[in-house]
Amino acid sequence: MLLLLCFVVSFLITFLTLPIWIKAAKKAGLVGRDMNKYEKPEIAEIGGICVVAGLLSGLLFYIGIKTFYFKSTTNIVELLALISTVLIITIVGIIDDALGWKIGIKRRYKPLLCLAAAVPLMVIAAGYTKITIPLLGSIDIGLLYPLLIVPLAIVGASNGFNMLAGYNGLEAGMGIIILATLGAVTWQIGTTWIALVSFCAVSALIAFLFYNHFPAKVFPGNTLTYAIGALIACVTILGNVERAALILFIPYFLELGLKTKGKFKKESFGLPKKDGSLELRYPKIYGLEHIAIVILKKLKPSHKVYEQEIVVLLLLVEVIIATTIIF
Repeated sequence: MLLLLCFVVSFLITFLTLPIWIKAAKKAGLVGRDMNKYEKPEIAEIGGICVVAGLLSGLLFYIGIKTFYFKSTTNIVELLALISTVLIITIVGIIDDALGWKIGIKRRYKPLLCLAAAVPLMVIAAGYTKITIPLLGSIDIGLLYPLLIVPLAIVGASNGFNMLAGYNGLEAGMGIIILATLGAVTWQIGTTWIALVSFCAVSALIAFLFYNHFPAKVFPGNTLTYAIGALIACVTILGNVERAALILFIPYFLELGLKTKGKFKKESFGLPKKDGSLELRYPKIYGLEHIAIVILKKLKPSHKVYEQEIVVLLLLVEVIIATTIIF
């Protein structure tokens, strides 16, 4: 019952604050162009702040009940460190979003700012120091884990999750699948408090999807992608489920390769047409979204591809990957 209440709190806080934020963001000029629409409508930005608010509300509700009712402080330090990491990375995302996606924080500075978010987990020596290396077996790397692996995971996941984005519902959908899978895995191995974190985030993302699905009323912004990426890293580290997380991140590794091919200058958006369909923006492929367009054009007799179809295909691929982990 307590877990269910936490999920409800996360969902309701996100769902109820989003309409207020959408109005406030538009009034303040915090809007972005929907690049996959022919008319390029202006959409409210930084919607991820409501998801973070929902997530933290659910987690703090859990901490409060556990502390005052059950008189238990088990895993409270780890939870507060996780919350601190999410808050720090959210601030980085807000700064980036507020400066604009064309200007933003210079690429070389982003990893350094994201690195600050790893400090809370580093100072509590989060994670399990024994890692398994093929052919070598299990090795205890000691302090290298909190001082090297943890910051690399936070910086890599927060920036990596930010790469596969820009289509209505894509970021939230991918976050739901990844965190739900990690929640199921951590539940199976007995770390239920980590599963709670994952499913609180899933609840908040589902609420966000009501406003972000096609046609989107609000964009997540880097505020959400950084926060969810860092949260995935936190769940992975604290739940000791590195293998599952690496498998779930396969699409992002592929996206990194394609982005590198374009020297990070090519955009993953499609080229919108008047009828709402999307064509390839470039002669070559520079993102998984472009591959999705090519595949769908070959499968459809009309050869017309729409944004929501691209999102569904990419999410379906992630679901298939997730099933290999759970089953």
